[in-house]
Amino acid sequence: MKRVFLIFAVAFLLNLAWENAHAALYDNYMGGEITEFILARAAVADATFISFLTAPFLIWSKLKRQEWLIVAMGLVVAIGLEWWALETGRWAYNEHMPIVPYLQVGLTPTIQLGLLGYVSFKAQKKLLVSGKTDR
Repeated sequence: MKRVFLIFAVAFLLNLAWENAHAALYDNYMGGEITEFILARAAVADATFISFLTAPFLIWSKLKRQEWLIVAMGLVVAIGLEWWALETGRWAYNEHMPIVPYLQVGLTPTIQLGLLGYVSFKAQKKLLVSGKTDR
């Protein structure tokens, strides 16, 4: 449980920074202003997803050499989420958002879950190792 909480904490901090950094690439959220509360809520949702995404890699030793799947699964989910959100008007990009050709989704949200999921997973491993050697 400690490892999942650590992944969540790291993922939340990384996603909060990411959300703030790429917020300037969006036009609106549900037709309105993008506030700090909305960005924090998105970071919580992303961290929760990442915690569930990485949990099997903590449980099943057979997945130890398959950690790259965190990136692949994060990409697939992010693309699906972007398609849904754009189609339903949940958010809209502005002219500065780089668009992934063919997929027609923003580059920064497309790579966010996979990349930050992988980094969060690796970070919790490093943090646990460094915590054990300090005692």
